[in-house]
Amino acid sequence: MAASVLGAETVSRVSSVLNRDVKQFGKKYLFDGNEDTCWNSDQGSSQWILMEFPTSVQVSELHIQFQGGFTSRTAKLEGSRKNEDFVKILDFYPEDTNALQISFTHVHQCTCQEM
Repeated sequence: MAASVLGAETVSRVSSVLNRDVKQFGKKYLFDGNEDTCWNSDQGSSQWILMEFPTSVQVSELHIQFQGGFTSRTAKLEGSRKNEDFVKILDFYPEDTNALQISFTHVHQCTCQEM
């Protein structure tokens, strides 16, 4: 298992928070390690998470977990260097299950500061 690229200086942004209730569904629950909490977005297409890293990172694995019944049928991973346009790294197709999924492992690698 690769080491996490998340650190104290990593900045995250999200497209929306369900009913703007950040206390119950906010982005802080994306990475808290607690399976009883999660970020919930508003309904609709094109929900996203943006990660900004203090330095370039090399991504070799993506671990993601959805609540069962609330999974996107398709998803994509994009990345860029600071102040550059995003480029698609890969499309992936999450399973509609409440289980940890690894979308790729050492197949696609990117060195980026924003994802």
